Amino acid sequence: MDTRLTRLVGVRHPVVQTGMGWVAGPRLVSAAANAGALGILGSATMTPDRLREAIREVRSRTAEPFGVNLRADASDAPERIRVIVEEGVRVASFALAPSRELIDELKAAGVVVVPTVGARRHAEKVAAWGADAVIVQGGEGGGHTGDVATTVLLPQVVDAVEIPVVAAGGFFDGRGLVAALAYGAAGIAMGTRFLLTSDSTVPDAVKARYLAATVKDVTVTRAVDGMPHRMLRTELVDALENTGRVRTLLRAARHAARFRRLSGTGWPTLLRDGRALKHGKDLTWSQVLLAANTPMLLRASMVEGHPDLGVMASGQVAALIDDLPSCDALMTRIMGEAEEVLKSLTTTE
Repeated sequence: MDTRLTRLVGVRHPVVQTGMGWVAGPRLVSAAANAGALGILGSATMTPDRLREAIREVRSRTAEPFGVNLRADASDAPERIRVIVEEGVRVASFALAPSRELIDELKAAGVVVVPTVGARRHAEKVAAWGADAVIVQGGEGGGHTGDVATTVLLPQVVDAVEIPVVAAGGFFDGRGLVAALAYGAAGIAMGTRFLLTSDSTVPDAVKARYLAATVKDVTVTRAVDGMPHRMLRTELVDALENTGRVRTLLRAARHAARFRRLSGTGWPTLLRDGRALKHGKDLTWSQVLLAANTPMLLRASMVEGHPDLGVMASGQVAALIDDLPSCDALMTRIMGEAEEVLKSLTTTE
């Protein structure tokens, strides 16, 4: 299927596997790339040295294009950009809008820049700054999310910018791909659907919790880091929502310290990142501390396999997923479904 996205990044199918922290590692990214999608490494939970190793591991597993997801507000973003430029990565994606300077630096090195946004005005801003494409995530998507549905947000952005738009939030099959294309998107991005594949390294016990989820089991809470965060409702989420402020902050401080040791991040860097996170978001320092706590709560589930001790970011589509195909089988299914839907729309009895 030929779209502006496939032509821009050189993949066979107009599908993006999103850069999920602790989840989108070399195995999943290379499997997605080999299946014809654009695999994106989640680098926010990696040190710059580990990122370089991960890029080389992906390269050893696939000759297909792939990308790296970066935190635009991280104090070491320039170092990470240097790594992906030196390693010849095709695409840089961002969970937050990057600055004009970061976009210019990447484009000068021939890297395709694809920020993720949750509002039309943010899409207009990064498009004006030179972004090559934009991923638009509606409120159905997992992780930090907004309150505007994809079906409302997507046409707004498509009508507002000239660059290719990739739709995210609520996609898991070929029907959704065709629907996104009908709205004017150049493709779709999926996180939860790729998390729930046999190529994902997420532990089986955690995958089982996702597969058992109903629509009512996927919730949005501010209890984890003070910002709207879509995830599976678990006993831990209930406990966080009912825990007093002092105990919550003490727990967050312990987890932030553990993440600092694990990631090799010094306290000065952690504080600089905290200030960057706080800037423009009207967050309290308590909320910044809770945000620093989040990576360890995600790691407890996604790496260590303890769904009762961690949080599980999830799109609402988890309630519609009931199997764990390989990335190759998943992409074959999605593209086959899309072909059948398109055929049915143009066939007359």
